[in-house]
Amino acid sequence: MQKMPSILRHWQWWFLVILNIFFLLSGQSVATLLGRFYYDKGGNSKWMATLVQTAAFPFLLIPLFLFPSSPSPSTTTPPPSVKMLAFIYISLGLLIAGDNMMYSYGLLYLPVSTYSLICATQLAFNAVFSYFLNSQKFTPFILNSVILLTFSAALLGVRADSEGPNRVSAGKYAVGFLCTLGASATYSLILSLMQLSFQKVLKKETFSVVLEMQMYTSVVATCVCVIGLFASGEWRSLKGEMHGFEKGKTSYVMTLAWTAVGWQVCSVGVVGLIFVVSSLFSNVISTFSLPVVPIFAVIFFHDKMDGVKILAMLLAVWGFISYIYQHYLDDCESKTATDVGEVSYSAA
Repeated sequence: MQKMPSILRHWQWWFLVILNIFFLLSGQSVATLLGRFYYDKGGNSKWMATLVQTAAFPFLLIPLFLFPSSPSPSTTTPPPSVKMLAFIYISLGLLIAGDNMMYSYGLLYLPVSTYSLICATQLAFNAVFSYFLNSQKFTPFILNSVILLTFSAALLGVRADSEGPNRVSAGKYAVGFLCTLGASATYSLILSLMQLSFQKVLKKETFSVVLEMQMYTSVVATCVCVIGLFASGEWRSLKGEMHGFEKGKTSYVMTLAWTAVGWQVCSVGVVGLIFVVSSLFSNVISTFSLPVVPIFAVIFFHDKMDGVKILAMLLAVWGFISYIYQHYLDDCESKTATDVGEVSYSAA
């Protein structure tokens, strides 16, 4: 497990963890529900669905001004060069743009059941990347959490298979399957690379560093999506798509706008958890939201709540508690080690 940042008190650390979990779960749930609403009511642009996942990055300027970085004390470690920072932000931005497009294709060509099941594999991919890139250790509680959350998402996939037939061709189904699998692997790689950047390159423990990482990578990803939107010619169909939207033009614009805001709030939570805890923990919380979304669908879209959904939710909560309990054990161990060190120092 990653050690707690030394400059943060225990209560501050847990406050940041809870705050970022709220950002991730609420942002991802809202954005996913609005994304489904967009497709169900007449939206069909893959580049637009990809663009809104990063287009709301200007909103990050608000917390960036509210929580500026405090002057760092002089250290022997030189700050990263502009070229290195540019390389990190551009590389991650390109990966994020490609990852978001693969997710858009996957959701377009696959039933939600298969899509959710394949997305759950991101935990397995992240376990591999975290082991090699972030020196992440595994304990029985972490392994239990990963297994339970994976089965939780898989249950939703099996249940959804019975709701409707797959109406796409075999070729498109294969494309959707490969794109979703590739997106899950790429997403896990992005999380591990972000954590590696915080540890090895940025070496700063401020909230503004997290916001800057998210904002600059989103700028790159958004530029790529805008270029793709115009290069593909999809921009010509947006006007007709807006006029043909079932709920009206205002609803079309608001759906896209709030989807963009939701994904940006989610991204802040993702990057924040990578910074405060680890990429694996961020991925576990992200997977935990998969069975949470159907709960909100019951409330807002009047979907049926059956035994399978309830069981999936219970498994997810169990896995979540298992992972949190492991961090609680590490927290107690860290406190004990600190107290022993202080006693030894006083005795000397």
